[in-house]
Amino acid sequence: MLHLGVLQFSMEIPYAESLKDKRSVIKGLKDRLRRSFNVSIAEIEDLDDCTLATLGAVVAGSDIPHLNSTMDHLLNELQDWRDASLLDHQLEIISPR
Repeated sequence: MLHLGVLQFSMEIPYAESLKDKRSVIKGLKDRLRRSFNVSIAEIEDLDDCTLATLGAVVAGSDIPHLNSTMDHLLNELQDWRDASLLDHQLEIISPR
């Protein structure tokens, strides 16, 4: 059975002075998360704010404990990210009925 892990999170990018600075930080973050965790990730809100980014990440799998573990590791990576600070997050595991 297919399960989806969905993580929505907000990051503060305090040193970004322009949208170009923000895009550079977000691109590096997205590339690293895709490589490390095989997630689909996109910026979904705060597109015009140069110091705030809201993103969504999705992982699909058949094993709920593995999805939880992947999301926990992803959150740890976000908390340790050097160029931005994790402000808030929401995690949900979606299972069909």
